[in-house]
Formats: sequence, C-alpha cells, structure tokens
Amino acid sequence: MANKEEQIGAGQVIHTETFRDSVATIEQTGSRKWVYPKKPKGKFTNYRDIVTFILLAIFFITPFLKINGNAMLKINIIDREFFIFGQPFYPQDFFILALGAITSLVFIILFTVIFGRIFCGWICPQTIFMEGVFRKIEFWIEGDRNKQIRLASQPWNAEKIWKKGLKWSVYVVISLIITHWMFMYIVGVEDTLKIMKGGPVEYPTNFIVMVIFTGLFYFVFAWFREQVCTLVCPYGRLQGVLIDKETVNVFYDYKRGENRAKWRKGEDRKAEGKGDCIDCNQCVVVCPTGIDIRNGQQLECINCTMCIDACDEVMIKTGLPTGLIRYATEDEIEKEEKFKFTNRMKAYSLVLLALVGVLGYLLNNRGGLEAKFIKPAGSSFYVKDGKINNTYNYTLLNKTNDDKMVTIKVIKPTHGEVIFSGNSTIALKRDKITKGTVNVSFPEKEVNQPKLIVTFGVYDSKGKLLDTFETNFEGPFKLQF
Repeated sequence: MANKEEQIGAGQVIHTETFRDSVATIEQTGSRKWVYPKKPKGKFTNYRDIVTFILLAIFFITPFLKINGNAMLKINIIDREFFIFGQPFYPQDFFILALGAITSLVFIILFTVIFGRIFCGWICPQTIFMEGVFRKIEFWIEGDRNKQIRLASQPWNAEKIWKKGLKWSVYVVISLIITHWMFMYIVGVEDTLKIMKGGPVEYPTNFIVMVIFTGLFYFVFAWFREQVCTLVCPYGRLQGVLIDKETVNVFYDYKRGENRAKWRKGEDRKAEGKGDCIDCNQCVVVCPTGIDIRNGQQLECINCTMCIDACDEVMIKTGLPTGLIRYATEDEIEKEEKFKFTNRMKAYSLVLLALVGVLGYLLNNRGGLEAKFIKPAGSSFYVKDGKINNTYNYTLLNKTNDDKMVTIKVIKPTHGEVIFSGNSTIALKRDKITKGTVNVSFPEKEVNQPKLIVTFGVYDSKGKLLDTFETNFEGPFKLQF
C-alpha cells in the first residue's frame, strides 16, 4: 500500500492508505523497473559493513572448524549425516530438529512483532551477499548510481562491453565460490576438495548440481536481485500481518517532515509552514528496493537503514536535526512520545528466551546412546536345559564423540540371563552403529504366559545405565485352570 496525502486546513497533512497494484520495482504495465541505488554512507552503513564482515567470515570459516573431530555444521540429507555444533544427529533425532524448526518459526514471528524486519536488512543471506558483496563489486566496476544509469542507456561500445563483461565474469566466479562453500556444508570439506580434484568426468552428477546452483546464484544476484525480497520471500509477505503500531521499524516522521518543500538558504521553514523534509529524494535513490519511505510503511522495506544515513547526511548539511527518518514505532511518530519497552515486548522477549532455553535443553539431553532389541523375523523360542531361550538382534547407536565399552543386562524380570556368542563387553565406536545378536533365557517355571514383557539395559564400563529398551519374550502357551 502507498500513502496518499490530503491537505486539511493550513499546512496540515494527513496520510491515508491506498492500495497499490504493483510493487515499487514493477511498472503498472508489468515490466521490470530496474533499481540503481546510490552508494550509501553513514553511521548505520558502517555498522552494517561490520556485521556483514563478521557473518561472511563465519560463513567461510565454519566448514573448516571441527569439534571433537566432527564438522561444526554439516547437513548431508543424502547420506543422512547431520552435525550441529559438532554433535551428530540421526533420523531418530528428527523430532528435536522439528521442534527446532518450530521454535525458529515462532522466534521469527515474535521477533518481527517487536523489532520488525531487522533480520532482513542486517542478517538475511540475500542482503548480506547482495549489498555486502555483489553491489560493492558493481560500484567498484561501474561506478555510482548516475554512472550506472548512463552506462545502461548507452549503446554497446568498448566501455560498456568491458565493464559489463568484467562485472558478469566476477559474478560468475563469486557464484562458483559460494556454491563450493555450500557443498562444504553438505558433504564436508574433504569430499568437496575430492570432487573438485576429480572433475566432471569422475563426478558428473556433482558437477551438474554445482553448475545448476552456480547459475541460480548468478541469476539471483545479477538479475533477480531485490525481487527476491519484494516478490518471492514469504517473510516479507508475513510482515504485513505481524507488525502493529508498537513494532519498531524504519519510519519517516511525517509530522516533522511535512509539508515538504525545497531547501532555501536562510529561510524560516517553520514560519512559512514548511516541514524539515526538503524533498531532495536522497532517501529514495539510495533505497535498494526502490521505495519512497515517505509513503509510509511498505512491504518492500527491509529495514536496511540506508535511507536513515542518506537523510541524516542532508539534515546535517542543512543544519536541521537528524532523525527525520529513524528507527521508531508508529505510536512514537503519531503521539510524539519516546520509545518505551512495553510490557508486551518484555513478555515476548521472555517467551523468546524460554523457547531458546527449551531447545537448548533438548539438544543437550537427547541421550548419548540409543539401543534397540528386535526379534529376528520368523524366529521363535526354544527350550534347553530347563530354560526358555529367545534370540534378539541388537542395534546400539553411539551418539557421543567418545568410544565406549558397554554390556547388556536384563533389568526386568530380574532372573533373565543374557548369553553372548563372544565377549560380553561390546566396543562402540564414536558416532557409529554397532549390531549383533544375543540370547536371553529364563527358567521354564518362571514363564507362565506366551508373551512376557522384558526390559533390556545397556551399561557403560562404570556401571552407569545408558539406555533401556522394552520388548516381548516369547514362551509356550500354557492352559490355566
């Protein structure tokens, strides 16, 4: 939606919402309106550059980090290998990952209700790569906004071919680098280097996938760009139903800025009924999504703060107070009150902390070992030396980063005996599944029903119970009189 100004009396302006038929980067005819943002500079830009540098460093360093010999982060869906902070996860742990996904969704919703789309402008990978990498390369090769517009409008001469060709070539190289690093998060550094060394002849499928993702990254950052945020991203659509008048967002102070008028040196703007906005359009030309923040809160706004820096620079030059565009709530603008951390915000923040705490507890207490005891298909009991015997196939999954020595016992009923074909102590390798077979026997006189519920216990070398598993023990059917 866009704001429509209505003149009420002398010098008073109110803003009313009207529906827009298209986003800022799409013409009414449906054609693409290319955005050439001006190179930003200012306090928030410097802060955002620091955040970008830190996040890019984390992205490029993390694949090489290992904790207890495991990758710090690895999401290999094909081979079902998952490592988060060096801890292995398995399909059996998917309920924790599902809870983590739900927690993340709730976190995003509550965070947006309080702080708006700060994530989009400061942390989102699309913004980090677009504004922190690809856009900077574009500024370096083609120059600032005016030079880019002139270059785009001129015919294909030597200058245009050289600059466009250089920019697109660098984009391809960066897209290749991003793709290879993404592969490191999936198959690991060692396998990625092996695929690179083997080439497309030895690894044709991997090569095709890499080409596809390289093309996708190139398409997004070289052409699609801000339309990821304005047309595709579901978070941007969700924002419209999450924010309210107490949500912190980038706002234009229309009470102070209107009526907007061009700057004249030495004039008394207040006496002439003019606002502080000098209608320089710097907040518009610097916007990476092509909107005019003065038209009110819009779905395309990613809260990147570029308009704040541009406006503050103009305010300083004209001697007017900064903050005409700033982080604020709608209530703060309308009621001219200072921002307050309301009880609702405090409650939401506590909920966020609680959710993170619950997830952290689940991750830390998921158990170091998982045991299963299953009777082989088609097997039955047999009687020998006055004892009834059942055979079980066991599967022991060591989820820890340490090798373990364990033994198996029957906890309930207490008279069960576990018979091993070899050593009674089982060696479990870290992050591995160990399989084997054991026999369990009970005195014949103690089995009075065809199925007896038994509980297995797996103990470490110090006698600590690591896991239990409940199953059935089969015996002969006996008539009861």
